[in-house]
Amino acid sequence: MSQHLSCQHGQHGLHCILPPYLLDCLSHCADERKDDDLIVATQPESWIDETQQQSNALRLLRMGFDPAMASEFPGITAGTGSASKTREIHDAQNQGIAGLPGRLVRREGSGPSQDVSVNEAYDHSGITHDFFSQRFTRNSLDDRGLVLISSVHVGQNLNNAFWTGQQMAYGDGDGKLFTRFTRSLDVVAHELTHGVISYTANLLYENESGALNEHFADVFGILTRQWYERTDAKSADWLIGKDIMGPEAKARGLRTFKAEKAYENDPWFGTDPQPKNRRDQFRGSSDNGGVHINSGIPNHAFYRFAIALGGNAWERAGGVWYESLLSLPVEAQFTDMVLATEKTAVEQHGVNSPVHKALMRAWSDVGL
Repeated sequence: MSQHLSCQHGQHGLHCILPPYLLDCLSHCADERKDDDLIVATQPESWIDETQQQSNALRLLRMGFDPAMASEFPGITAGTGSASKTREIHDAQNQGIAGLPGRLVRREGSGPSQDVSVNEAYDHSGITHDFFSQRFTRNSLDDRGLVLISSVHVGQNLNNAFWTGQQMAYGDGDGKLFTRFTRSLDVVAHELTHGVISYTANLLYENESGALNEHFADVFGILTRQWYERTDAKSADWLIGKDIMGPEAKARGLRTFKAEKAYENDPWFGTDPQPKNRRDQFRGSSDNGGVHINSGIPNHAFYRFAIALGGNAWERAGGVWYESLLSLPVEAQFTDMVLATEKTAVEQHGVNSPVHKALMRAWSDVGL
């Protein structure tokens, strides 16, 4: 049997790559088709409540974690101060969150494992570290050399990957709709970017600020892949999660930055609900006020900005986005994002520069 994890715990919640609306759709489809080999009911929230480690992780997110407080919480590895990356990969041995991080199986500098998931978690977390280091001179997630801890083989065929507030955790997927979640560089980078966000703006994980949280994770997840593959904005596919789609999945990915649907009328996934314009914004309370849904609006604005500039999206467009992240308040709304990016674009490239004009046109095109 396969599992998937609910991502709506507390004020900030676990940051999962599979959104609640997709998990609900999968569960509903499984009930109708009575195919327990693919999907079973969402795991109980007691997984979180039963573990002090996870409670600490969520508490840190709720409080707005200060790196100086790391020593107060068992299990959290504070920044080492080293400018070189430090990775630890653990095997959860198919145990749930209560068993994290699991058995240490590979550490920085050690040779490859016979376990492909271990090697993918090691390599992709290293690439993400290098992207932020080389492009933005950021020293790991906290800018103080934080050890990058990852756990693979979490749960039984778990259909998700998530950032707990202190480490990465990856399921193996069910092998049909989803493959192992370590396989996708943009998924790994997306989740690790939630760590960067926690140590910078720490955007409140609900409503528009939560949508911006997911948006930044998508942007830097996809920029990490484009940077590593040396793919320019025009040539890129702009899909999140294409590499985790299993052999029986018809969806091209989980999300797309383009003005299209990642999936439509899919027998398992339904139809991609992300809007690409403010007029279509989701106003309901589910998905923490649409954090995974409404992120499609700023995602599409970033895509239009990057395409208008041409070249490599991680350079000028990515530079504006990174510096803007550092300046946003915790409860930032979409309008705050527009103002922050405009201020950054003017500071970096000048008033009425091609970059400034392309940015404001992109925001206008999505109704902001």
